[in-house]
Amino acid sequence: MNWHPHTISLLGIAALAAPITSQAKIYVSIEQAQVLLLPNQLLTQSPILISKGLQEKLRLASSIRHPFQGDRIWKAKDGSWFVVDEVVGKHEMIQYAMALSPSGAILGVEILEYVESYGYEVADPAWRKQFIGKQVNDPIKLNQDIQNIGGATLSCKHLTDGVKRVVMLYELALKEQSSKTK
Repeated sequence: MNWHPHTISLLGIAALAAPITSQAKIYVSIEQAQVLLLPNQLLTQSPILISKGLQEKLRLASSIRHPFQGDRIWKAKDGSWFVVDEVVGKHEMIQYAMALSPSGAILGVEILEYVESYGYEVADPAWRKQFIGKQVNDPIKLNQDIQNIGGATLSCKHLTDGVKRVVMLYELALKEQSSKTK
């Protein structure tokens, strides 16, 4: 008996073997985000060493396992901070930037690059506006003080956790640097 594959079976196998692709969307560059979030500010790159202890404190405060990169931090002359971070959306990384006032309040969040094929609604300015004014004592937690977007739950959660992590970074490391330069 000769076996002949059924055409529909072959299509199903081909579909399973086909790679799942997503297309990166770059919303703004780091330089553009700096101008958007801290207009008319002269920024100086101010990298910090992220010790294992600090990395663990940031992980506990935000539940993000992906390590924070301490080389993507800038300080403005007025004492504001500009920080670039990244978190996993569902499968791929979301790169975003934040600006913090000299007192640690969030001035804004910009999505730099989004790779996922869904959940891109986190780039909506109305959703990101929820973070403005939040500080370390605010929950900065999805479905508490930050509203979810249906269909983008993991991106919303992970980006919210990332924002919390940067606010904690200010509290644990940048705030101390601010007081030393006054």
